[in-house]
Amino acid sequence: MQATAYTYDPESRSGQVLLDDGTPVPFDAAAFDAGGLRLLRPGQRVRIETEDTEAGAGTESGTDAEAGADRRITLVTLQTF
Repeated sequence: MQATAYTYDPESRSGQVLLDDGTPVPFDAAAFDAGGLRLLRPGQRVRIETEDTEAGAGTESGTDAEAGADRRITLVTLQTF
């Protein structure tokens, strides 16, 4: 899945991406480290991998914002063609 880097804190290696529908989804240091990146700039296009959280597993989300809250990013890396 593709997204756009929204925020990034180099000290904690965490931040947020915006899905193409505008939904912000946070990522942690483990997801950042899994992608092998050293730095991320806001506005940069990235490829992400997600998994459903336990809270969101098996439930129907009514809005895109709720859908973003039910996802956990497991990998953030640069978009390659």
